Amino acid sequence: MIQYIAPVFIGVLYALLMSLIREPHRRRFNAIMVGGAGAAYLSGGGLDGWEFAFTVVATYVAYRGLESWTFIGIGWLLHTAWDIVHHIKGNPIVPFAHGSSLGCAICDPVIALWCFRGGPSPLRILRKGRPEEPPATALPGSQSARQAAGNG
Repeated sequence: MIQYIAPVFIGVLYALLMSLIREPHRRRFNAIMVGGAGAAYLSGGGLDGWEFAFTVVATYVAYRGLESWTFIGIGWLLHTAWDIVHHIKGNPIVPFAHGSSLGCAICDPVIALWCFRGGPSPLRILRKGRPEEPPATALPGSQSARQAAGNG
């Protein structure tokens, strides 16, 4: 049972630790992380040339993730699928831990969900119940500018 619960906690811990990095660096750092995850099986995943093909796709998605939380989330879901393939047919992500690819396949969607929400600080979500949003800037003469000035 712990092999199914621990990966969820690891995903939550990942999001908590990432919240220590301020934006926009948090998004870019996570793009790099998902790119690295895309190459995790290269040295022994057991799926021959498919390992390179997956790495090419993951690298492209990670590159797009430099400017998009959505692409980072997609990257983690792609890695989830690749973990499942390795759990069933290939070699585990950690060679001495047979169920490590399955654990990774459970952890990665937790991280992906966090990314699809825009990689918010989990601490801020708990305090306010909503993800971080940049302050809105009102255009001169707009409805929000008039309301902010008390003329709305």
